[in-house]
Amino acid sequence: MKRTFWIFPVIFLCVALPLWLVPAPPEGEEAFSGADGKAESAITDIAPDYTPWFSPLLEPAGGEVESLLFALQAALGAGVIGYWLGVSVTREKQRRERQSASREGPGGDAD
Repeated sequence: MKRTFWIFPVIFLCVALPLWLVPAPPEGEEAFSGADGKAESAITDIAPDYTPWFSPLLEPAGGEVESLLFALQAALGAGVIGYWLGVSVTREKQRRERQSASREGPGGDAD
């Protein structure tokens, strides 16, 4: 009972402390900008006259749409990996069952 009682405050602190301790970003900057924005600013600092080789075919309407598309891509990838793992485990289990059944012979039980 005591161990379970202390798990919830520890989880709460693990979630809340990083959000509380991280300083707020300076005015005009996003708190969680991605690597794309930082790379773009670094390239602009290094070579101000740089022109991109190509532009995106479809530009998302905003950051929220971009985040949605990224989350959908991650969910789809996780679904594919989960399906593959489930199929692999089931195939291996069925293979083992067939091998054990073939060792027992056509009569069923070995006893």
